[in-house]
Amino acid sequence: MNQKLERGEKLKSRKQIKGLFLKNRHVFSYPVKLIWAPSNKVEDFPVRLLVSVSKRSFKKAVDRNRMKRIIREAYRKNKSIIYSEISQEENQILLGILYVAKELLAYDEVEAGIIKGLKKMKRELNNKPE
Repeated sequence: MNQKLERGEKLKSRKQIKGLFLKNRHVFSYPVKLIWAPSNKVEDFPVRLLVSVSKRSFKKAVDRNRMKRIIREAYRKNKSIIYSEISQEENQILLGILYVAKELLAYDEVEAGIIKGLKKMKRELNNKPE
């Protein structure tokens, strides 16, 4: 599987971002909260990613950007966990990863939280009532 995080995988559309926050499902796995929503718009990638770090928690842009970079890297290395589940379906999933910790954490801790969150999300996708 390709481990790149391509430009097309990033969620940029305001309309889709609004839809993600309106009709979402979520799992919490410290230090991140994963929210997702199905999308009928099928594009090249089964998952479109949004990464968010609170400006209220991290006043300096340097700190916010560092955490976003760490989250993107951890997701990029472990996206195969969720891709295996979604590639079987024909829909696309909009995924938002929100950093909820109040302090800067090391890469290992963030990666562990993302792996745990992706596994929880995979379980919920398997048990979907739709």
